[in-house]
Amino acid sequence: MVVECVEAYARLMSLGEEKTISVTTFRKSGDGVATPTWVVPLAGGRIGFWTSSKSGKAKRLRNNPRVTVVPCNNRGKVTDGTSPVDGTAQLVSGGAEFDEIRSKVKAKYGVMVPISKFFNTLGHIGKGPFPYGDTGVIISVDA
Repeated sequence: MVVECVEAYARLMSLGEEKTISVTTFRKSGDGVATPTWVVPLAGGRIGFWTSSKSGKAKRLRNNPRVTVVPCNNRGKVTDGTSPVDGTAQLVSGGAEFDEIRSKVKAKYGVMVPISKFFNTLGHIGKGPFPYGDTGVIISVDA
């Protein structure tokens, strides 16, 4: 059991170095919904990303913090030879942890951040306000 926990922890940390991971969140029915997302390594052996507080992903995480994460390409195709890591997600909307996520995402993805924000805004024209990256998600490995 201890060896499995250490291996899962190491895999979670290596996921923070990936460009994109597939994060599976779970509906109330138990059905999983996989979403490709940017990811950054965080202090304390965790990984993080940001999302909109109005996204389906955030809604599902408010109901059930259980997630699985696995490396993927930017379209969500899981990397061959990899297997998912189980984790628990925590939503944060301010404070030092959110600031850490925001600064690391901007540093890692650079010019892609404003481009992504532009297309997010464009895609929501006429649908009302849809905040961009106002919620951080911190994932810890399950022990």
